[in-house]
Amino acid sequence: MAEFEIDLYEVLEIERSASKDEVRKAYRKAALASHPDKVPEDEREDAEVKFKSVQEAYDILYDDDKRHLYDTHGMGAFNGSGEPGMGPGGPDLDDILAQMFGGMGGMPGMGGMPGGMPGGPRANKPRRSPNEEQKYEVSLEDLYKGKTVKFASTKNIICSLCNGKGGKERAQAKKCSTCDGHGVKQVLRQVGQFLSPSTVVCSTCSGDGQFFSPKDKCKKCKGKKTVEAKKMLEIYVPPGAKEGDKIVLDGEADQAPDQEPGDIVFHLVEEEHPIFRRSGADLTATIEITLAEALAGFSRVVIKHLDGRGVELKHPQKPGQVLSPGQVLKVPGEGMPIKRSDSRGDLYLIVDVKFPDEKWKPSPAVLASLKEILPKPGPAIQADTVDEVEYDPKGNMDEFGSNDQGGSAWEDDDDEGETAQCTAQ
Repeated sequence: MAEFEIDLYEVLEIERSASKDEVRKAYRKAALASHPDKVPEDEREDAEVKFKSVQEAYDILYDDDKRHLYDTHGMGAFNGSGEPGMGPGGPDLDDILAQMFGGMGGMPGMGGMPGGMPGGPRANKPRRSPNEEQKYEVSLEDLYKGKTVKFASTKNIICSLCNGKGGKERAQAKKCSTCDGHGVKQVLRQVGQFLSPSTVVCSTCSGDGQFFSPKDKCKKCKGKKTVEAKKMLEIYVPPGAKEGDKIVLDGEADQAPDQEPGDIVFHLVEEEHPIFRRSGADLTATIEITLAEALAGFSRVVIKHLDGRGVELKHPQKPGQVLSPGQVLKVPGEGMPIKRSDSRGDLYLIVDVKFPDEKWKPSPAVLASLKEILPKPGPAIQADTVDEVEYDPKGNMDEFGSNDQGGSAWEDDDDEGETAQCTAQ
């Protein structure tokens, strides 16, 4: 059954010469009359159709550019949503563009138009298929030691039955009438207040410019020219690799006819480590030692490295040396490997001195001995008045500043309740 095109002016019941103000008034009247909420239940479905037609008529006729396009070419110049673009059975876009641009001999590079490049935009098909980009999370241990990973990859490869043709051996592809064999078609898109021609891939032939009828399609690939296949791949993470590094598998992306296959590109993401932190080729970690060790010395493994080795320290290096809380010990050559060299970064160990807790109950004699052994305090602080105060041994600096009660000046308690009085002159 042949389709007929509704007249937007008849929908709003206005003349073709109606002004924008008349269009707006007619829209309000028609929208109110056809609103689905204003009609009985059994008439609501028809009212919804009418209401949508009224809205579409207003959207096109109230916009000067869209109205001009409609007056010249009808609804065929729109894509069915009230926006410029070719609908089914619409007018030739070359005619519209020629009228819009004053017969300038066609738009350069637009296939199928005067002045277009031979073969149309399909001739500019990329030489390679797109790369496949993905993230790959790696532990700091694997970045330190290096790692080889094997995995199964599913990708598209050229169909071996039709060799990427998409059709049977003696079948001939048909030229796509939608895009006239160019693989792309032109549509009008609204950019701000202007209509701009734009090129899009033809959805009928998927950009090939031709297609096979169902009976002529390749039985293996169903006309898609490629089939899925699994392949075992291997990636190597070298020692010293870091976040942001790329590992490229050349030519292992999806295959496509008449194109070189792209690459699979892995972007390394470093997983957070519970002990070590990395910066460049250097590593840092915190080691815990007791107060006795900080003062008297020790010789033991203080941390387990990323390759499983124990890192042993001997303290003191010279008699009388002590370790302080927060002190940094630099261990040269125990950081991350540096790629393409035999060098390594450094390891920075931050000292965390553990003081005795509440469970430590020394005798008065032990305390007296410690006072005698340990360095004596400095000169006493002199003050005219001395107050002995109580203190909380578990104070929290998160509460620092919480006693601010507002106000910008002191208030005298003696003045409370009094009011200022004016003295008569």
